[in-house]
Amino acid sequence: MVQRVRTWAFVLSTFLLLPGTSWAQQNLVDSVKEGCKKELESFCKEVTPGEGRVLACLYAYEDKLSGRCDYALYDASVQLERVVAALTYVANECKDDLQKHCASVEAGEGRLAECLKKNEKDVTQRCKDAMKEIGVK
Repeated sequence: MVQRVRTWAFVLSTFLLLPGTSWAQQNLVDSVKEGCKKELESFCKEVTPGEGRVLACLYAYEDKLSGRCDYALYDASVQLERVVAALTYVANECKDDLQKHCASVEAGEGRLAECLKKNEKDVTQRCKDAMKEIGVK
């Protein structure tokens, strides 16, 4: 459980790399909020959301989490692990293109994906195929 919460926090922080993922992120957040509603109201109601504080609160009470909350966190971590695998795949396939065309672009909020799209005519087919495979439009 501890590892799942850590994984979830790490992955959630990297999840904003692609545009159009905010809806998926919100679905995961809503799912955890619903699954852990009792715990959030009991243990974490005074916690200011942001920067992983709510997850840290849940972590602090991990021995008191219901099965429903534990499952919600587990399910979110599994889904986010899939996203990390997809992002890692694209990062590997597009490594040379990112270095060549987007070295000065700050990562996050979809900026790297936008840079690759802007330079689409010069991006390798390998990179284009990887982006298409994971659904980056």
